[in-house]
Amino acid sequence: MLIVFHLVLMIAAVICFITGVAVAMFARKRKNWLKHHKAMNMSGVMIVLAGAAVAFANVVTSAGNHLSGLHQRGGLIAIVLCCLTLYLGFYSFKATNKAAVRAAHRWSGRFSLIAMLTATGDAYIDSPHIGVAVIGRVLANAGYRVGVIAQPDPKSGTDIQRLGEPRLFWGITGGCMDSMVANYTALKKRRHEDDLTPGGKNSRRPDRAVIAYANLIRRYFKNTKPLVLGGVEAGMRRIAHYDFWSDTIRRAILFDTRADILAYGMAERAVLEIAQRLASGHDLKDIRGTCVIEHDPPPGYLELPSYEKVKADPEAFARMFKIFAGENDPIMARGLYQRHGSRCLVHHPPPPHLNTEELDAVYNLDFSRRVHPFYEKQGKVRAMDTISFSLTTHRGCFGECCFCSIALHEGRTVLSRSEESILAEARKIATLPGFTGYIVDVGGATANMYGIDCARKQSRGACPDKRCLYPRVCSTLKPDHARQIRLLTALRRIPGVKKIFVASGIRHDLVLADKKNGLSYMRELVSHHTSGQLKIAPEHAVSSTLALMGKPAAGALIDFKRLFEKVNAETKQKQFLTYYFIAAHPGCTENDMRELKSFASRELKTTPQQVQIFTPLPSTFSALMYWTGIDPATGRKIYVEKDPVKKQKQKDIVTPVRKRSEKGAGYIMQSSTTGRRGKQ
Repeated sequence: MLIVFHLVLMIAAVICFITGVAVAMFARKRKNWLKHHKAMNMSGVMIVLAGAAVAFANVVTSAGNHLSGLHQRGGLIAIVLCCLTLYLGFYSFKATNKAAVRAAHRWSGRFSLIAMLTATGDAYIDSPHIGVAVIGRVLANAGYRVGVIAQPDPKSGTDIQRLGEPRLFWGITGGCMDSMVANYTALKKRRHEDDLTPGGKNSRRPDRAVIAYANLIRRYFKNTKPLVLGGVEAGMRRIAHYDFWSDTIRRAILFDTRADILAYGMAERAVLEIAQRLASGHDLKDIRGTCVIEHDPPPGYLELPSYEKVKADPEAFARMFKIFAGENDPIMARGLYQRHGSRCLVHHPPPPHLNTEELDAVYNLDFSRRVHPFYEKQGKVRAMDTISFSLTTHRGCFGECCFCSIALHEGRTVLSRSEESILAEARKIATLPGFTGYIVDVGGATANMYGIDCARKQSRGACPDKRCLYPRVCSTLKPDHARQIRLLTALRRIPGVKKIFVASGIRHDLVLADKKNGLSYMRELVSHHTSGQLKIAPEHAVSSTLALMGKPAAGALIDFKRLFEKVNAETKQKQFLTYYFIAAHPGCTENDMRELKSFASRELKTTPQQVQIFTPLPSTFSALMYWTGIDPATGRKIYVEKDPVKKQKQKDIVTPVRKRSEKGAGYIMQSSTTGRRGKQ
């Protein structure tokens, strides 16, 4: 019986040994370093098992035969084989685990050329609507090799080590929106769905993704290359800011991440200069459009109230934010600094705007407009339903709604692409697989600002003491929709295009202020570019709340509705308006919501369906009001609803019957590269 057992163990040992060697040979042929690493570890396991089987077989049979001479000699041979196999097995483990990152370079030499490696909170989509793709394409066009690791596992080094260490720097972004906005509703309930994650399940983006990814990189890459933060999450948290989810004033995000530099805004110029300086061995000081940490402030920079002061004093926080918001125009902005303990956050002025040729060059880059195959096979990315066949026509917003991030992130100056560039992109879309003839959106969240801006801004920058559209459209703006009408007309003539929609983002006050072409623009929209309903965002109807939001008075909405109905009658269309409203904004009471409901029923002849509960986004005026209870324009105290139950009640006053399928439905204006509304 012992002999049979001995033979079985020896056969098992031989099988394990042969398997281990075969796996090792297989591993040598793997071009993917991670597969090589796993195969070599498996080889080590099999060889160690072979040695263990030989040793155990020897012990059993030797004990059973009282160490006869034959088995003593067999035992010596077994011991030698055992030692050899154990050595080979442990050598495999040691070699692969100790040199995992170096293996990436050895077995896939192209990775060693990666200049910038970016971690992002969204699935990777190679689209001009996605910020990390835009920055990656701009760098690639300048001759740098770029890698992207989408939604890396923050609890493991497997994902973040996949491409090794970059040659120049790491890029870190939370994605197209702040990760806390993406992960939680306005009532701080966890979101279960995510349009930018494969499969649609919100399970792969960590809270405070920028901080999480920075910590992940430093955990697995000691003394690594510089960390560069970017995107809306980092940009809107670049100074001391109110964080709704912890209900505290948090430090500038550079301190929490221990990153080397932060590139804010759209950042093409800043990131290119960062890459050029690192490639040539220079430091990262004095780059416009960036923030860094220094021990001493640069001479001539304006001091903001310190982090410690604004955390303790709401009035100091209000003063800080008003100064900060007023110093964000490239032409007029001064450098800023803010003390955090013994160190300073240094905020360099924004870089010059891209001109039309430069903006066209960005959008003319060779985007595939597809989810990367690695992520595509993991499940559908629902955002593709919108962005696959949409067109970005411009950047920036001069509307400056107090609750919105776009003006501070993209700038108050509208930068418009040329018609030729947009038409070329539309012709490319018409040739894409899956295109059925419908361009689902043109212009995004600020659709009818295309081709419109104040000539004063070109030489003197945006006005520091007044807004372009509030409380009324500025007389120097002179809105004219003629250029957008020409663009839409030309888009309709492209072969293969059946219909083009302007899905949302219409500023109704801007249409009314265009005395020359406003009516023609409305006819264009109603006749050709509305899919049954036109979406607009009055947000409220009570004058005091509208003033705190920075939105036009309700009278403009009534006038726009009448114009829309008039054009519908002229063109014999049966279309209607859809309205977005906000509940529980600072200054809004339950009585205000009752007045809104009455207004909607009386003037709009509707029961609103799209009502969101206000979310205080970092570094917005509305977040300032929410935290301080102060109207920054007047300094007076205002009512702020902070009880989640009462917030929901405000919404329910207007929409008392909620569908079972509703999961915090609504919309928030979160600045992103898509320039559109994100689900709340």
